[in-house]
Amino acid sequence: MNDINHLREDFPILKRLIYGKPFVYLDNAATTQKPQVVLDKILEFYTTQNSNIHRGVHYLSEEATAAYESARETVRKFLNADDVSEIIFTHGTTDSINIIADSFGQAFINQGDEIIVTGMEHHSNFIPWQMLCKRKGAMLKVIPVDDNGTLVIDKLNELITQKTRLISLTYVSNVLGILNPVVEIVKTAHSFDIPVLIDGAQAVQHFPVDVKALDCDFFVFSGHKIFAETGIGILYGKQNWLEKLAPSRFGGGMVKKVEIEETSFADAPLKFEAGTSNFAGAVSLKAAIEYINNIGFSDIMAHEQDVFDYAVGKFKELEKITIYGNVSNRCGMLSFNLDKIHPYDAALIMDKTGVFVRTGTHCAEPLMKHFGIDGTIRASFALYNIRDDVDKLVESIKRVQKIMCAEI
Repeated sequence: MNDINHLREDFPILKRLIYGKPFVYLDNAATTQKPQVVLDKILEFYTTQNSNIHRGVHYLSEEATAAYESARETVRKFLNADDVSEIIFTHGTTDSINIIADSFGQAFINQGDEIIVTGMEHHSNFIPWQMLCKRKGAMLKVIPVDDNGTLVIDKLNELITQKTRLISLTYVSNVLGILNPVVEIVKTAHSFDIPVLIDGAQAVQHFPVDVKALDCDFFVFSGHKIFAETGIGILYGKQNWLEKLAPSRFGGGMVKKVEIEETSFADAPLKFEAGTSNFAGAVSLKAAIEYINNIGFSDIMAHEQDVFDYAVGKFKELEKITIYGNVSNRCGMLSFNLDKIHPYDAALIMDKTGVFVRTGTHCAEPLMKHFGIDGTIRASFALYNIRDDVDKLVESIKRVQKIMCAEI
């Protein structure tokens, strides 16, 4: 296995001292830090190749276009998609889902139709469908979760009717880290000719994704969750679906011909990439994927599992703590609360100890309502986290409990 301590050296921000000491970054589900090779690639692009893509015939534009399309091919291979035409660059997961909600909704959702999501979705994979249903007079149905936060998958067949037009769900919960049985859900959906969208924002950085093996119809993720720049995302769509969908954003670069009376659109993926794309972000995403490929997911998964298992063991030794989603099929994060201590208060104290976590609803308020809580503390891990980070996290939690219990 690769030397993970050596990999930590690849991330310049981890060398920074805050409050005069090294810090522990455990907010990776929100955004990951960037390795030097990605930062170098961004700087190199802006200092040597920066030019708008697709519409210029001069050298820099052609070079930038080649770099952009090379990034598209890198993503295609990363997801094992059939063709680059199935890879659309967006501004992130949220943007990708909204594009499908707008385009698919316009074409295929009518009054009385139904869309199914789950009770653990991020707002980005809940609100667009909720708003679409309100506009169209359709119904939003929810696969419930049990007391552990696991999907009650047996309810799916009860929810599906002849009016069901789409199922959209997360691969990995951004709150609980639970891996959903997406293959099973896709098979069930397809047996009723229902397409499936998978939100992979919390998956792609932790394990390999094969969209052909998943057989999903749409797959989305964000670059900043996988060590790339912010403002870049991916929408994968099966070619047969992308051919059926009309664009919902309009502007330059996505047309074949524009006349006063009518406009004809380019083929996918360009018809979904109106305006100036984040071409530098695409280049950064290619660099990030290549960085992951050079390490290898087998080593990444083995290391992350070791750190995660170590964290679970250490948390079991803690007192007066509630862990949510306490099941075996988890990765990437632990969500918890400390008895009689508000998550926000805990995080403020943890910050001063140099341990950075996330608190709040994590944009998953329906899930918080299910658990009857206002929010959690979330510690989320990446390939550069080590066992020592876990030890410091546990020490910080004990420090919070000592301080707050004394005040109580």
